[in-house]
Amino acid sequence: MRLVPSVQQLETEMTAWRRHLHANPELGFEEFETARFVADKLRSWGIETIEGVGRTGVVGTLRGRLGAGRGLGIRADMDALPMTEARPLPHASRIPGRMHGCGHDGHTTMLLGAASALARSPDFAGTVHFIFQPAEEGRGGALAMLNEGLFERFPCDEVYALHNCERPLGEIAVHHETVAAAADRFEIVVHGRGGHAAMPHLAINPLPSAARILLAIEALPGRLTDVHSPAIVTVGGLRAGEAFNTIPDAAFLTGTVRTFDHQVQKTLETAIRRIAKNEAEAFGASVDIRYETPFAPTINTPA
Repeated sequence: MRLVPSVQQLETEMTAWRRHLHANPELGFEEFETARFVADKLRSWGIETIEGVGRTGVVGTLRGRLGAGRGLGIRADMDALPMTEARPLPHASRIPGRMHGCGHDGHTTMLLGAASALARSPDFAGTVHFIFQPAEEGRGGALAMLNEGLFERFPCDEVYALHNCERPLGEIAVHHETVAAAADRFEIVVHGRGGHAAMPHLAINPLPSAARILLAIEALPGRLTDVHSPAIVTVGGLRAGEAFNTIPDAAFLTGTVRTFDHQVQKTLETAIRRIAKNEAEAFGASVDIRYETPFAPTINTPA
């Protein structure tokens, strides 16, 4: 892969930006210093900049010197993850329990590099909007920007984005049609009745119901869905009880559903709700279900 010379010239600066961002990670909707860093850079290059789009999002607008044309959006995310960095790097996270473990520091740096290179030589027709999105990690930052009129305020005929991955250095993969799944989240609380482990007949143990629910819902893909429409149900957490000789009042399951198709998404949600309710009621327990569908599939146009 050959880099554009104007971008290659920014390598030293971009390395410094990325290490600064990596050392100072912020969670979704808390990217105050990150947003300020981004906005200051954009303004220093003469790019019209609006802050606070979707709470902590930033949008920079650059108009080409060759007149009217298409409106293009280029998007990157800015938030970090709630995790502790283990590597003793010179630019390791300075904030305990916060780390750019998903590479959004790199995404932000790449978009800043593109903005800097284009601002130095805006030899194009049309407008470019540099969209710095907050809260990608499950907190709905894209939706927050859309709800505040992102594309009405910054019209885009096309939008481009990327995500880092573990591919060989210099290699880029481009997908057509569906590239990323919808990411649903659920929490199922099985309510029983606590008691002593030696007297289970006087209690309603929520754990057997929770275990049956876990096994049943993880088996749904391939039973309810066509093999040509991929789907995944994963329970990532099962929590209940504190002692070996007691029966808890409740058990908690949390997980995710990933689908490429809206109808499959609805089918699995309905099935998960039905299974959870039926399995709990079969043993005299009850359930509360919180099911969220914050992210639709990402579907690229082939062009």
